[in-house]
Amino acid sequence: MKLKAKTKPERKENPLLKSILKGSLIALCVSLILVLVFAFLLKFTDVPDSIITPVNQVIKGVSIFLGVFIGLKRSKELGLVSGLLIGFIYTIVAFLVFSALSASFSIDVTLLTDIVFGAIIGAICGIICVNIKKTTN
Repeated sequence: MKLKAKTKPERKENPLLKSILKGSLIALCVSLILVLVFAFLLKFTDVPDSIITPVNQVIKGVSIFLGVFIGLKRSKELGLVSGLLIGFIYTIVAFLVFSALSASFSIDVTLLTDIVFGAIIGAICGIICVNIKKTTN
């Protein structure tokens, strides 16, 4: 009589989930680097305070775009949903990280606006990235 070894059920990896998490983390890393560079510029130059908010929005947009572009590199579908989720997750995680760094958590309308902005930018970038890859392949 032969005994069969118990095998563990195979775990299926979800490539879409992996892409979304990868894109969110890349966006966070890009954002941290760009904020650090901008902080050095602020320290050593006379930049008016009125420019800080627009530059922060540009940094968020660039971070989300790069996160979506790199995260969805191999994906050929679901650009809208994937990009939206990358933007959403990035915004939440970035809020937590930057709030922890500044030691002040402030949940207000600005956070809601940032979440909506991040999700919309992510969705637009997701659509663009997936469709650019379709035409080049």
